[in-house]
Amino acid sequence: MSVFITFEGPEGSGKTTQIKLLADELRSAGHDIVVTREPGGTPIGDQIRTVLHDVDNTAMAADAEILLYAASRAQHVGQLIRPALAQGTVVLSDRYTDSTLAYQGYGRGLDLTALRQINAFATGGLTPDMIIYLDCPVEEGLSRKQKALAQGGEWNRLDQETVEFHRRVRQGYQALIAAEPGRWLVLDTCRPIEEIQKEIQKAVKGLLEKA
Repeated sequence: MSVFITFEGPEGSGKTTQIKLLADELRSAGHDIVVTREPGGTPIGDQIRTVLHDVDNTAMAADAEILLYAASRAQHVGQLIRPALAQGTVVLSDRYTDSTLAYQGYGRGLDLTALRQINAFATGGLTPDMIIYLDCPVEEGLSRKQKALAQGGEWNRLDQETVEFHRRVRQGYQALIAAEPGRWLVLDTCRPIEEIQKEIQKAVKGLLEKA
């Protein structure tokens, strides 16, 4: 039973936590699960991730940035995601193509049509069966990231962008959802983690029953 589910959201929205909880639940139910992330997911992709997230790379041009993300995604889809799906695995990915539209499109102001073409080329047209969007106010999300940093969490080049940038990203997600609401499961993360997870599990189990 192959199903491809992606998690999207602003910084600090709790994607990593919710993916882990979902993966544990699905494994306990007997499903084969692959948990992955973007950028990264493969040895080559992880090397690209290091370049993209290095806080010293402030001179990186926006068009160079998107091409690096696309390179990581192409490797990710070809080496990991498609083979896993071909084996009947449930793939859970922390970010995918919609992150490009939100961050590089709405956040950076790059042309959305061009970004969609780059995404299509990098993925060979592979789209997720479900997109789970975890919504979080910008200030709350960045505050969570800073608290996590004190406990050894990651703080990358995108995290240190201006609050205005992160607001544009969140508004971008909202625009994408408004344009195609049927593609998204939208959840407010200003609630208990367990409550959010119950909604995710209900939706995913419904999807798996239809697969």
